[in-house]
Amino acid sequence: TVYAGAVPGLTRSRTPDYTIYDEDEVLLALAEQLGNFTMLVGGPEYVHCLLPPLESLATVEETVVRDKAVESLRKISHEHSPVDLEVHFEPLVKRLASGDWFTSRTSACGLFSVCYPRVSSTVKAEIRQHFRTLCSDDTPMVRRAAASKLGEFAKVLELEYVKSDIISLFTALASDEQDSVRLLAVEAGVSIATLLPQEDLETLVMPTLRQAAEDKSWRVRYMVADKFSDLQKAVGPEITKNDLVPAFQNLLKDCEAEVRAAAANKVKEFCENLPEDSRETIIMTHILPCVKELVSDTNQHVKSALASVIMGLSTILGKDNTVEHLLPLFLAQLKDECPEVRLNIISNLDCVNEVIGIRQLSQSLLPAIVELAEDAKWRVRLAIIEYMPLLAGQLGVEFFDEKLNSLCMAWLVDHGRFILKISAHDNNIVHIHYRDISHYRIPALSEVCGQEITTKHMLPVVFKMSNDQVANVRFNVAKSLQKIGPVLDSNCLQTEVKPVLEKLASDQDMDVKYFAQEAISVLSLA
Repeated sequence: TVYAGAVPGLTRSRTPDYTIYDEDEVLLALAEQLGNFTMLVGGPEYVHCLLPPLESLATVEETVVRDKAVESLRKISHEHSPVDLEVHFEPLVKRLASGDWFTSRTSACGLFSVCYPRVSSTVKAEIRQHFRTLCSDDTPMVRRAAASKLGEFAKVLELEYVKSDIISLFTALASDEQDSVRLLAVEAGVSIATLLPQEDLETLVMPTLRQAAEDKSWRVRYMVADKFSDLQKAVGPEITKNDLVPAFQNLLKDCEAEVRAAAANKVKEFCENLPEDSRETIIMTHILPCVKELVSDTNQHVKSALASVIMGLSTILGKDNTVEHLLPLFLAQLKDECPEVRLNIISNLDCVNEVIGIRQLSQSLLPAIVELAEDAKWRVRLAIIEYMPLLAGQLGVEFFDEKLNSLCMAWLVDHGRFILKISAHDNNIVHIHYRDISHYRIPALSEVCGQEITTKHMLPVVFKMSNDQVANVRFNVAKSLQKIGPVLDSNCLQTEVKPVLEKLASDQDMDVKYFAQEAISVLSLA
């Protein structure tokens, strides 16, 4: 046993016989592994032996260690019998909940829900009282922990206690002086709404959620916007029409860009979940005017968030509304100064193609694609490359060959990826990375192009590089020939491929030898 006073800076535990002092990384590993120790201590009958060390770890100062200890405690709680739960586990929860240090009280918040369903009604009453106490704790960190677990705890309570206990706690936490507590109460409110009958939602939950949507702190309003789709599903169509539509409009017009961006990101999902009988009217009358304003928002994150979902409105509103109202917005976004906005529009072209076809966008697409392909940021250029297969499929062969093929070829020598070097002894533009990339592409192309094109056009390129001065290039030649081999006929393998591989098999470089010999073996050319 090591006691706190023996080592400077260490905290005394309530159960000193089990206190372990070491580096946080060790404590973290210990907290995680103890959750898997049930069979090692003799099975579920003795699982309570793991509680004292985990209780100690649940009180330490380092948050990640505490959280992992709580996770392990939650895990082994299910392995306790109902009797052992009351005799061993529930007293641990009480000790943590009434601990002197806030660390133990925050840990207790994560344990109420796992033991509540399996204890007697008397113990349940005690657990509810402890949770109520923590929700009004003097320390903000404890109230935050309680608020974060309020929804989870509500799900295991009987409905009568949800109404009598949880609602009052929710209201109090949603009005807390700390915005970090209030924003966590929003998430709890969504969970609570799913538990209540429809007739109780308006009186018990909605006043508090309406208040949160207009909270003075942007962080709370952001949380409302972020959870809006979940809230919409929880409260149903009538409350959505009467309460949530106006609230969503306000969030889309919020003075803080972070809130507008979070709301913009939910536009498609919100519209999809509107009541079908009034969906189009609500969108055209209340949502679309806000969307039009966001297209020219001053903040690029807002515009980018909107661009990632706006194309999805096409399938909701149909062809006529898309052509008349949405198409001008898409075209404007394709010309936006922010590359992320243009990328997000291009990445969702399939939505529009399903409704109106892509030809109406094609003339605006090309300049946008070219600009993105030449953007100063390599991540932007890479992103448009990744979307090129989608564009090729949507725009068709003719458009691709005419407008985009040359662009794709130019990417192969992109200065952000390959340094071009002019050799004094060769007129060819070469670099090790540029040569090396061929070995990854040629085998893939050979499978698609077939025997004739591979033999006539690709093999000469590979053979030429077998004489390269760089060993990496030479052993990649051997690897490429091994992959290409199955495409070639036996005559080509014997007369052209085999001599090259035999030459590489006697190379001075060990790796080149190895891969050449492996290729000879796999292709049965020995």
